[in-house]
Amino acid sequence: MKIQQLKYIWEVANHDLNVSATAESLFTSQPGVSKQIRMLEDELDVQIFQRNGKHLTEITPAGRIIIDMAGEILDKVEGVKRVADDFSSKRQGSLSIATTHTQARYVLPSIIQEFIKQYPDISLDMHQGTPVQISELASKGTVDFAIATEALELFDNLIMMPCYSWNRSVIVNQEHPLANENTLSMETLAEYPLITYVFGFTGRSQLDRAFQKANLSPKIFFTASDADVIKTYVKMNLGVGIVASMAYDPEIDTELVSIDASHLFEPSVTKIGFRRGTFLRAYMYEFIKLFAPHLSQDVIQQSMQTKTKQELEDLFNGIDIPDY
Repeated sequence: MKIQQLKYIWEVANHDLNVSATAESLFTSQPGVSKQIRMLEDELDVQIFQRNGKHLTEITPAGRIIIDMAGEILDKVEGVKRVADDFSSKRQGSLSIATTHTQARYVLPSIIQEFIKQYPDISLDMHQGTPVQISELASKGTVDFAIATEALELFDNLIMMPCYSWNRSVIVNQEHPLANENTLSMETLAEYPLITYVFGFTGRSQLDRAFQKANLSPKIFFTASDADVIKTYVKMNLGVGIVASMAYDPEIDTELVSIDASHLFEPSVTKIGFRRGTFLRAYMYEFIKLFAPHLSQDVIQQSMQTKTKQELEDLFNGIDIPDY
């Protein structure tokens, strides 16, 4: 049994049993991948994949267990490499982050700027996507960290730590009737066409629950995953925008008026997550601390020792989560 063979079955399982796509992602040949999988099955005397001709059709029950164990072994191997790297070169390496547009555009720039000052030889790689895509990348170990507000809880193998709470603002064109309002109500908002986030993005679920609680049916006129897109259509006076307060910059968004809406909606919490069993290098702890100062190395290590989501929640019950 070889580490390479375990990597092949793990990657095939995570490429929807597509051997060609797996081979391409690993920069090797399809026949080579197929041969190594066959050799592993012969050595173990068990079938890992069901086949229809040359095509893999499903994972056998035994194969599912073996693939899960292979993932754990590959994590340990990666951990060994990172331990060695950490001791041999503490200030060199790479860091990959998956996050949403809101975090990448409005929150992370200053964090990354400071991180680069401290670790100029660390290469950074940022992936943007939906919260589900982000969480999946971290769950598979494709990226080191996932930063999002929603969907992180869908993956049991992620350690999720709260970073900060935030709320929303209503934004309107300067000529809009609400531009001179100081305090809004849910009833007032429900009278206008609304422009806000796509469901599943940037705390959209909290917004929907607030309208449901008030027994109101909002007129959602336009949705987008990008706050800048939302602001573009609000500037055209096509509707009333509801965005994360951090997405409004008075120095840039001079054509818009922002109205605090934190009294209307429950706050949302942005979290940072990584896969259980991940070995965090020194600079990774530092990145988390820059992003969320209350997440010290001690707190992070305590999080890594929890076994269930409930244990993780209990750990942070006694820790104050800052507001953005």
